[in-house]
Amino acid sequence: MAVPQSVTPQEPFMTRVMKWPQEVRDYFDDLKKEMRLVSWPTWNQVRATTAVVVVAVFVFAAYFWMVDMVMGWAMSKLFAISGK
Repeated sequence: MAVPQSVTPQEPFMTRVMKWPQEVRDYFDDLKKEMRLVSWPTWNQVRATTAVVVVAVFVFAAYFWMVDMVMGWAMSKLFAISGK
């Protein structure tokens, strides 16, 4: 069963609207502070991880192509046998 929560009176609409510019400024100030704390990768790290991703994509593509070819061959043989 839901427990009713106490209802707090809301501020008037115009009061909330007048706070928006300051809240937006505060948000961007906090965003700048957090972005300074981010540990950014070096250019060599970016290139190395990009190379790993590209190689992995091609390896998986080759694997799925091979599986698709084998499954297609097996299905065509199965249909040929069941069609006789």
